[in-house]
Amino acid sequence: MILDFYYARRFTQWFLVISAVLMSLVMLIDLSEQVRRFEAQDLNISQLLGLTLLNAPGTLSEFLPLIMILTTIVLFVGMARSSELVVTRAIGRSGIRALVPPVAVSLVIGGLAVGILNPMVAATTNRYKELAESYRQPGAAAAVSLTGEGLWLRQGGQNGQSVIHAANYRGDADALFLYDVSILTYAPDGGPVRRTIAEEASLDGEDWVLRDAKVWQLAVGVNPEQGARRYDHLRLPTTLTNERIRDTIGFAEGISIYDLPQTIAALTEAGFSTTRFRVWLQVELARPLFLVAMVLVGAAFTMRHSRLGGTGVAVLTAVMLGFSLYFVHNFARILGENGQIPVLLAAWAPPVASILLTMGLLLHAEDG
Repeated sequence: MILDFYYARRFTQWFLVISAVLMSLVMLIDLSEQVRRFEAQDLNISQLLGLTLLNAPGTLSEFLPLIMILTTIVLFVGMARSSELVVTRAIGRSGIRALVPPVAVSLVIGGLAVGILNPMVAATTNRYKELAESYRQPGAAAAVSLTGEGLWLRQGGQNGQSVIHAANYRGDADALFLYDVSILTYAPDGGPVRRTIAEEASLDGEDWVLRDAKVWQLAVGVNPEQGARRYDHLRLPTTLTNERIRDTIGFAEGISIYDLPQTIAALTEAGFSTTRFRVWLQVELARPLFLVAMVLVGAAFTMRHSRLGGTGVAVLTAVMLGFSLYFVHNFARILGENGQIPVLLAAWAPPVASILLTMGLLLHAEDG
């Protein structure tokens, strides 16, 4: 038991050190990227640092598999050079048995990543998008939300805000169409000034193109219906783009894992596609297993005595195999999001297959 705690403590220490070093480097790179991205807005250093810190949780979540495999490599290469693995085997403990503490720690880290880091990433990602948009276009904040009641859009400008609701939508790579559209326009002081409904709306450059539209002017003491006008086609200016709306509609990363089941149920009831959301939910639930697979990959090539030589080749092989499994993991997720393979297969097959593959390598190299 003491030896198990020793292995777990060493693994945790290296995980924290590597995470701190890697995140420091990544945040410096991200800070320079924020400076380049917002050089036209002339932001001060505190605003740029704020944007960088908001990106940090998402970056950490993305880099967890790499951190896990590097931690395992550093741990076991160090133990091999200090002959601690030799001593471990000499007291009758197999190499696979020595892997239990690091695997247990990786499962705990994976559980924390799902239960704590995931909601943090969702919150900080959404906040980053809001701040970035407000810095690019002050006073023209825009937002996109997909709920069980339909698609909600908010756009702004110097002439006030507009809230757009669509009961349904259809989109492809080139165009996005909204159906049963209702637009409520507010003056800069906050009061509603106009209501517009249309059977269909689509974006054309910097304008909404409405088909079969009806417009009511809202003013105190005036009957809106008497002044209502109908249009076969009507153009309204907008600050939204097709790309942003499409990206946000399918953006599952901005939703906490605790809210995903409810969101999926609401969207299914409203008739929207939820494949991407269901795949993301299962991928997040399978994350601890994938982190375990990264630990086993690192251990499979480094749990050997340093006197045998070839340590550099073994480390390079472990890293390359880890990247290959990560690529397969992402590729399977994309196939699942596109409906090419079942959701559960897309999320759970890569980590399970990775664990079986690396266990085969370990059983071949170790004495059981």
